[in-house]
Amino acid sequence: MAQAETLLPGDFFIDIDRSSPVPLYFQVSTKLEQAIQDGQLPAGSRLENEISLGQRFGLSRPTVRRAIQELVDKGLLVRRRGIGTQVVHGQVTRNVELTSLYDDLGRTGQKPTTKVISYEIGEADQAVADSLGITEGDTVLHVRRLRSADGVPIALLDNTLPGDFADLTVDDLEQRGLYQLMRARGVTMRVAKQRIGARTATATESRLLQLPKGAALLTMARTAFDSSGRAVEFGQHCYSPDLYSFEITLVDK
Repeated sequence: MAQAETLLPGDFFIDIDRSSPVPLYFQVSTKLEQAIQDGQLPAGSRLENEISLGQRFGLSRPTVRRAIQELVDKGLLVRRRGIGTQVVHGQVTRNVELTSLYDDLGRTGQKPTTKVISYEIGEADQAVADSLGITEGDTVLHVRRLRSADGVPIALLDNTLPGDFADLTVDDLEQRGLYQLMRARGVTMRVAKQRIGARTATATESRLLQLPKGAALLTMARTAFDSSGRAVEFGQHCYSPDLYSFEITLVDK
């Protein structure tokens, strides 16, 4: 995972008008948001703690806390255990269509990185065999990956693939998106069955995604099929909800 950048530059200054009717917290959040949008505070930058920021700007801790929360709610800042408050590009809003998270992050100008947590070639159990339309005991590749955006963990991706993809390497999976790798092999994704839900995080998921114990997660289960109708991927993914959302367009027929 990419290392977070240094704290706010020492010369970073916010001009606060104490005689203005505009609340102090809103002045601070607006100035910080402008600095993020202008690139003065790039993605990955960490903010000092609320006490230090209050001393820097001559403000109370509650005022600073509210200003930061405004930007957390907008998806521009994220609080992470062991890291503190960190700048992000903003929440990823994903249309419910046949795309990959890797591609979605690239389209929004964010830098995706991947760490393979587990890699195992084994035999399909009955549930996996049913999902992929193969025989129980057939060879499959199961991988679990941690996907980050600009160094901030955003999703845990569990994927099971038929045995003819077992020659994919850990390096392949860390350097490129799964759908990129499939397209390079001539696989054309055509349709997918997908289920979206929510649940609380396990202890392992909380640790990897740097979330509080028992935090809420968005989930997605997907079976994707190629142009011949063959199932080529069964995925079970979970996402940090403060950084990720699904968007669905409904049409009245």
